[in-house]
Amino acid sequence: MKILRKLLDKQEQMFAKGKPLERFYPAFEAGDTFLFTASKVNKNAPFVRDSIDLKRLMIMVFIALGPCALMAMLNTGYQANLALSGMGSDIQTWRIVIVKAICGTMSYTNPWSNLIHGLLYFLPVMFVTFAVGGVWEMIFAIVRKHEINEGFLVTGLLFPLILPPTIPLWQVAVAISFGVVIGKEVFGGTGYNILNPALTARAFLFFAYPVQISGDAVWVAVDGFTAATPLATVAESGLGALTPNLSWMTAFLGFTPGSMGETSVLACLLGALILIACRIGSWRIMLSVAIGTICGAYLLNAVGSDTNPMFAMPFWWHMVLGGWAFGAIFMATDPVSAPCSNTGRWIYGWLIGFICVLVRVVNPAYPEGMMLTILLLNVFAPLIDHYVVQHHIRKRKARYG
Repeated sequence: MKILRKLLDKQEQMFAKGKPLERFYPAFEAGDTFLFTASKVNKNAPFVRDSIDLKRLMIMVFIALGPCALMAMLNTGYQANLALSGMGSDIQTWRIVIVKAICGTMSYTNPWSNLIHGLLYFLPVMFVTFAVGGVWEMIFAIVRKHEINEGFLVTGLLFPLILPPTIPLWQVAVAISFGVVIGKEVFGGTGYNILNPALTARAFLFFAYPVQISGDAVWVAVDGFTAATPLATVAESGLGALTPNLSWMTAFLGFTPGSMGETSVLACLLGALILIACRIGSWRIMLSVAIGTICGAYLLNAVGSDTNPMFAMPFWWHMVLGGWAFGAIFMATDPVSAPCSNTGRWIYGWLIGFICVLVRVVNPAYPEGMMLTILLLNVFAPLIDHYVVQHHIRKRKARYG
C-alpha cells in the first residue's frame, strides 16, 4: 500500500494547478479517495469530528445491498435453471456452457449452479451501469470543476437490482444515462436531486421500452419461457390462483419471478438492520411505509370488489410481493430525496405505503405501484418539510407570544 501511495502522490503532480492534466483532476481524485482516506483536512476552526463522511456513508449502503445482490444472482439462476429443467437438454447458450464447465451440472437444486448462472446475467448489467453512469459522473465533475462524489456507487448497484434479467444492455446504458443526467445532474449533482436517480432510470425504461420491462417473458432468463410475476397473477386471477403454487414463506425468501434483486424480503431486512444500526436509513420511514400499507390494505379489504380480486389481498401478502420491501428500505429512505424532518418522514412514509396499495389495487394497469409512488412522493418531499417547519414556527410563536 505504501508503494501505491507513493505512486499516486507522484502522479498527482501532473494534475496540479497549471499542469497539463489540471482539468482532469476530478478523475484522479476519485480514484485516489476511493483507495485512500482524503489527505486534505481543515487547518483552522471550526472543526467537525465525525466517524462518517459521504464516502463511508455510501460504502455502508453498498454493503447493506450485499444480501440483495447475492439473492439477485441466486434467484435469477434458480428461476432459469428451473425453467430449463422442463425444456430438455437441447438448449445451449454461452452461459449454460460456462455454468456446466464450472459446476458440472445445470440443476436448480444445486446452489452453486444457480449462483454462477445468475452471476452471468447480473454482472453484465452492473458493469454497463457503472461504466456508462461513471462516465457521465466524470464528465459533469470535470465541466463543473468539482470532485466526483461517491453517490453513484449506490445508484450503480441499486439500478441493476430493480431490472429483469433479460433487459438488453443498450437499454441499460440509455436508462442510466437518463437517470444520472436528468434525475440528478441537472439539479446540481449529489445532494441536490429531488428524484431518486435509480428509480428515475427505471421509470424511463418502464415508459420508453415497456416490452422489455414488463410482460411474462422478461422475468425468467430463458428464451421461449414465460412466467408472470406473483402480483400479475393476483391482479388477473386473485390470490387463490397464486397460493397453491407459492407459499408466503417462499415469497418472503424471494424465490419468485421478478426484478433481479427486489424479490427477497429477508435480504432486504438484513440490509435494513445494517442501515438502521449505522443510522443511515430512517427507521421512521420504513415503519411508516409498513403502517400506511396496513391501513390501505385493511381499508380496501373492507370495501371489497366483485370484479377486482386485488381488493381482497391482505397486507402481509402486499409486503412480500413485488418490490415493496426493497422500495421501503432502500428507495424511500434515500436521504437526499426524502424529507429531512422527523415528522415529515412519518407523513412521507405513510403516504408511500397507502398510495402504493391504492395503485396496486385500484389501477390494474400498474400491479407493482412502489416505483411510481416513491417518485411521486419524492416530488412532494420538500413541500412536506415546508409545512412541517411552518407548523413548528406557528407553535413557537403561540408559545412565546
